Amino acid sequence: MVKRLDSTDKAKKLVHEISADFGELMFYQAGGCCEGTQPQCFEKGGYYLRSRDVCIGQVEGFDFWVDRDLFEYWKHAHFELDVTDAFGAGGFSLESPRGKSFKINYRIFTPEEELDLEPVRLAED
Repeated sequence: MVKRLDSTDKAKKLVHEISADFGELMFYQAGGCCEGTQPQCFEKGGYYLRSRDVCIGQVEGFDFWVDRDLFEYWKHAHFELDVTDAFGAGGFSLESPRGKSFKINYRIFTPEEELDLEPVRLAED
């Protein structure tokens, strides 16, 4: 099956650093403006999911959730979690005090990949 989400080595390293400080984590990417357009990292349960938000995979064992409307728009794209060495738009995410920001690199799935995508998980209604 084709994964919907991957992460760079730089992102994996940062996730390990953050989880060493905070324990279990979760990621959320909303479709709003400013900080909502970049992935946010929270302590697990630190962000309240809306019903039918979509978990597209895991980063180092931690769920990566996407706003249900954003998923509908980007469901044909592969997400790759990456890191930039700059302070992001919002500052709510746990990597912000480290002077870093998570970001997503996107690419469109090929027609062949679309036929074999990993299933997603929906937040409870």
